[in-house]
Amino acid sequence: MLENKTVTFIGAGSMAEAMAAGMIESGTIEPERIIMTNRSNEQRRQELMENHGVLATQSIEFAVREADVVILAMKPKDVERALEGIENFITNDQLLLSVLAGVPSSYIEEQLDGEQPVIRVMPNTSSMIGKSISALAAGTHVSDEQVTIARALIRSIGETVVIEEEQMDVFTGVAGSGPAYIYYIIESLEKAAIEGGIETETARKMAVQTVLGAGMMAEQSEDSPSALRKKVTSPNGTTQAGLEALYDNGGGEAFVAAVENAATRSKEISTQFNKKPVTQ
Repeated sequence: MLENKTVTFIGAGSMAEAMAAGMIESGTIEPERIIMTNRSNEQRRQELMENHGVLATQSIEFAVREADVVILAMKPKDVERALEGIENFITNDQLLLSVLAGVPSSYIEEQLDGEQPVIRVMPNTSSMIGKSISALAAGTHVSDEQVTIARALIRSIGETVVIEEEQMDVFTGVAGSGPAYIYYIIESLEKAAIEGGIETETARKMAVQTVLGAGMMAEQSEDSPSALRKKVTSPNGTTQAGLEALYDNGGGEAFVAAVENAATRSKEISTQFNKKPVTQ
């Protein structure tokens, strides 16, 4: 399905580079069929070509005209300028993927000709090591085949799920912001170990491996997380004592509130884009 497909990245930041590297390392796309754009930094273009074997160019026209799939991967604040740069070259036969947090697909459709196939993609920071969970939400003019193509590309950086775009804010609250919650857990476990007299490097290893191991158990088990928790919690044991302290200090409700806050902020950002006038 992806044979002879050419993928262009509009933007050459860390997320774009991670995605391109994942596509290459997984064998999804040959490096010579990846085009990355950077208008002003010749050194950056040279680095991308030397490090990954991709083609890097400052010509947006060339990059877009050559592409089967165009991926918007710049900062969200630069989306309007980026769309103005590609609107004269992109066609409705090309699939446009957007990894721009908070930018609705409808905004992108309207800034172009209104009928552009757009799929909004939300990876999380674990894409940097190929362990992302990415949500895909199809715009109005996307075919089933294009969704399949998009999933094949994005699987190169981890797992994918297909959701409705109105669910993207919740996904952002859980998976987009979720790594920070997990880092906070690791930070807290490490701190507790250090306060208990354990050396810093050992404390960090204990905390990280505990989270990694529990996550892998949850992934591989047929039991729900709740069932797994109950299995490792003996009555009047140490785990129960620890959990009681969590319950007394907010417990899981704190994470529910965190997701709700993050989702609300994501919705606010999307609304700001929806309020912007459409460029004619």
